[in-house]
Amino acid sequence: MKRALASVAVLALSLPALALAATEEGEEKFDPSHEFELPAWVSLELGPLDLSINKAVAYLMLGSVLTMLLGILLMRLRVGVDPDRRQTAGEWIYEIAQTQIAEQGLPSKAIGRWFPYCATLLLFIFTINLLGFIPLPLSDETVEIGGLDLPTLGIYAATSSISVTLALALMTFLFTHFEGIRANGPVRYFKSWIPDVPKVMYPLIVPLEILGQFMRLVSLSVRLFANMLAGHMLILTFIGLIFVLESVALAVLAVPAATAFYLFEVIIVVGIQAFIFAALSAIYIGSAIEPEH
Repeated sequence: MKRALASVAVLALSLPALALAATEEGEEKFDPSHEFELPAWVSLELGPLDLSINKAVAYLMLGSVLTMLLGILLMRLRVGVDPDRRQTAGEWIYEIAQTQIAEQGLPSKAIGRWFPYCATLLLFIFTINLLGFIPLPLSDETVEIGGLDLPTLGIYAATSSISVTLALALMTFLFTHFEGIRANGPVRYFKSWIPDVPKVMYPLIVPLEILGQFMRLVSLSVRLFANMLAGHMLILTFIGLIFVLESVALAVLAVPAATAFYLFEVIIVVGIQAFIFAALSAIYIGSAIEPEH
């Protein structure tokens, strides 16, 4: 199993690299940051809003479809008393979302309302993260094969775009304060932000508490963005050294190093970052519902 996984990793790393080599034309230099540029495929602007379809949007669309299919396949299709491997995997994911995320972060009265959101975040972010390590023909470069310009294979994570992670974090941020106001009323909820300190300290404490609320938004978005961006940059940089220094001998060191980072990201980082984002969302919403806790 380990050999098979390592073989898949090497293939996943070599395909984008070979595609890159095929599209380079002498003067063009390898730059891993180019993989994270998002030129518009279909330009769509609505006033000041840029709603153009680009590589990140394509990955998000694909991830959304796969998330729904996974939910139906693992948890809704032919569920029986004697579970098979497929149903066991679905129950395992469901148990993590319920016991390790919802029950740990949400008060009992709010689990029924907010468990679906937290579970969806877990599965969606995990799917999007994992897609980012599968070579797909969803790149901005093309290669000519048989007279046809076909998109090259590449690895790209939509969550390595700050716009994507910020949008996800903004949903949690808005839901947190919406639920806090709904559960406690606006006066009681906003009063809960102020700790029990002498009133003379309010001019100092209140701005800090407000800033702390907005820092949650930054923390959620930047943590996921930075981890996924750093992982892809390391992988692309190691592979790119072969072409930058124009030395095939470097493959002996570069490919194993890139493979090690690839396996680390796929096996550990992909799942952990999805779990942390969903767990923190549950904690923030739960703390808004019962601010005294």
